[in-house]
Amino acid sequence: MPSPPSHPENICAIFKEKRSWYRAAIRQEKKSGVPLNVPMAIIHQESGFHSNLHTQRTYFLWVIPWGHITSAYGYPQAQNGAWADYERVNDTSGSREDFEDSLKFINWYVTETRRINHVPVYDARRQYLAYHEGWGGYQKGTYRRKSWLVRVAGTVGRRAARYRRQFAQCRESLKVHGFWSWLF
Repeated sequence: MPSPPSHPENICAIFKEKRSWYRAAIRQEKKSGVPLNVPMAIIHQESGFHSNLHTQRTYFLWVIPWGHITSAYGYPQAQNGAWADYERVNDTSGSREDFEDSLKFINWYVTETRRINHVPVYDARRQYLAYHEGWGGYQKGTYRRKSWLVRVAGTVGRRAARYRRQFAQCRESLKVHGFWSWLF
């Protein structure tokens, strides 16, 4: 099981430590058109970059572990239904414990949110609200009754903006030059 990055508040440090994540993020940004700072901020919020994170357990008779509150799991904390929809619509399969598969899922969700709810792909705060509440919940404004969620979405938006600024400073230094650059 991969460990989370040592410095999760700095996207440059993350990508220097996790070169495969950098390559995956660049590939997915090019493919989807979603700025990489947005899914990275969402993953940070959802799982803290832990690949096998489950939601809280429930207990039977207050002591016997019984299951999880939701089926949310992995880097994206995607629920079973949403993950199954993603796989069906895209005729693919993947793992919520795989970083690149998780980026693909989040980027799909973000682009669908743009299509369905008209939220720009770079608006991490509103994208997170739709990610958390679902497309219908976002349309109904269910988040408006959840002040804690609005605060968390603000944190995601600020983190995405910070990641964007940080990445602008280190993007060139992270690039691989020379013969092997065609791989990335």
